[in-house]
Amino acid sequence: MEQIKTHWQTLPMESSVSQADFLHQLIEEAEAIVIGIGAGMSAATGFTYVGKRFTEAFPDFIAKYRFFDMLQASLFDFEDEQEYWAFQSRFSLLNFFDQPIGQAYVDLRHMMTDKNYHIITTNADNAFYAADFDMDKVFRIQGEYGLWQCSNHCHQQTYQDESLIRQMAREQSDMKIPADLIPQCPKCGAGMEVNKRNEEKGMVEDGHFHEQKARYEQFLKENQAEKILFLEIGVGHTTPQFIKHPFHQMTQANPKALFVTMNQKDYFIPHAIRPQAVRINEDIANVLHSVAQNE
Repeated sequence: MEQIKTHWQTLPMESSVSQADFLHQLIEEAEAIVIGIGAGMSAATGFTYVGKRFTEAFPDFIAKYRFFDMLQASLFDFEDEQEYWAFQSRFSLLNFFDQPIGQAYVDLRHMMTDKNYHIITTNADNAFYAADFDMDKVFRIQGEYGLWQCSNHCHQQTYQDESLIRQMAREQSDMKIPADLIPQCPKCGAGMEVNKRNEEKGMVEDGHFHEQKARYEQFLKENQAEKILFLEIGVGHTTPQFIKHPFHQMTQANPKALFVTMNQKDYFIPHAIRPQAVRINEDIANVLHSVAQNE
């Protein structure tokens, strides 16, 4: 623990200041900041997949399939493409094209003003665009709800047609869109699907995806020996291979690194990095807002 304290002057302050002030001081002290954003961040700013936001948008789908949450429903194997797009068109409008600005994201952007940072997120919603982030600093590793891909993954290209999504939502009835609105792959003729990573099939990764990936990896390479803050916000254990485990591994590889997790749930932290790890368990939105006001 003594070795880590010599690297982070703020660390001994953890028990004597508020969590917001503590995080603010760590951000100021860090030479580089890598931010991992999970679903808990969007939930903290009101973009939840459960409750009223879900039940008001999908009462018919809930009645038919007894879905418990919107994310579970979005991954469901619907009975045909007309039903799939009836659901996905509403889902895309709610979580991408018509998604409002989230205050927690705006606060995070203010916090990162003039900072040396990069973001990786498993969220596929529109929150970073809406909050006016520099999207060259955001790696969307799990896809985007506003993009489409060939369901056969026959080629590595994504597509977008907001007007058709709005037409699907407007003209659907009995949980089905008109058959002539089903989008088809221009290469092989298969149906299209939302650009979201699937456990079995993976995801179409086009040129834009690889540009994002390259920028993120270059940032990590350039800052690997710095006093680096790995700030994990609202990341659970659904897909730990994308943010949580790499953050743990990179922290262990750099004695000057610090891993900070913001989550009200207590997830396992490897013993090897516990001297380099801090948990912030207060409300994410409140902590970020308090920090942003100090900037």
